[in-house]
Amino acid sequence: MPVNTETLLIDGSKSGSAKNDGTKKTPLLYKVLLILALMTVIGGLLTGVMTYMNVGYSDTFFIDWSRALLAAYAIMPIGFLLMGLVTKFINHKLPNTKAYKRNLITGVVMACIMESMLAFSTASKTIGFANQTAFLNGWLEGFLVALPVGLTLMVIVSMTIKPKIEAFLKS
Repeated sequence: MPVNTETLLIDGSKSGSAKNDGTKKTPLLYKVLLILALMTVIGGLLTGVMTYMNVGYSDTFFIDWSRALLAAYAIMPIGFLLMGLVTKFINHKLPNTKAYKRNLITGVVMACIMESMLAFSTASKTIGFANQTAFLNGWLEGFLVALPVGLTLMVIVSMTIKPKIEAFLKS
């Protein structure tokens, strides 16, 4: 039977029944590049929406967006750790629930957590802390506008991509 990449990613076997004994492990560099690509796409999209809501499309939009994205790079690893903890917690509390329902709950919870953290970092980079009212309004506006995007993205990721990524990272 020909080797199927998806079979290798999901069960780690070449034939579907034999275990992964002699196959090579996925290089760490590939795993790091995958995580960086995910961080760039997800973080870029969300911080872009939040930056647009905070400062609009102006001459400094791309500079503000790049600063917000760089700040998000510092926050997103915390999100990946939180995703693991939230997944374990939900799996522990809902062991008899189907996997897709647990993944859906994980996606919604993680979207809210990550949106809140990214809205904070974006508002701090684009507005600053000098005027607390403006900062809180910018945080709330960025959070509420990006939340539907984040919910959609996190549900798609947690329902379709996350299981394959977990298998890839374990390989």
